[in-house]
Amino acid sequence: MQPQDFQNLMKSVFDTVAEGAVDQALAGRLNETYPTGSDKVSEIEQACLTAIDAGWMCAEGAEGRRFGRVIEASSDTHNLSVDVVQLKDIVGPHHIHPTGEVCLTMPQDAGAKFDGQGAGWCVNDPGSGHFPTVTDGEALVLYLLPGGEINFTGKKPPSD
Repeated sequence: MQPQDFQNLMKSVFDTVAEGAVDQALAGRLNETYPTGSDKVSEIEQACLTAIDAGWMCAEGAEGRRFGRVIEASSDTHNLSVDVVQLKDIVGPHHIHPTGEVCLTMPQDAGAKFDGQGAGWCVNDPGSGHFPTVTDGEALVLYLLPGGEINFTGKKPPSD
């Protein structure tokens, strides 16, 4: 699995995202078209694991919080970038999604959740922000950003 192979694998997902607005209806369409356990989601997950093992995906960070952009936004991707993070029981850095964010959560531990959601697709609306949080184990999260836009704010997570 090389980066171009991964981009080719993602083509139908890019096409689906490009069909409409980045909103909650998109999350529904993605979960219907590419549900958890489907061949496509299984292929994406296996491709991520293979690429991580090869060292070109999630190449930044350290154990418990690995990350990296694997595809830049371009006309070939309908102007969507792709980042993949491998997180384990962590609250990540606060950021804002100027143009929205489309996420695929792939739990690696049974019961692991990303922002309170288990396996599947979710959408963060344009202008939204959050501290990306994985609980109950480890998860891979693939996220698509229209225009590759993400703004890290430097906000500190709330104390317990």
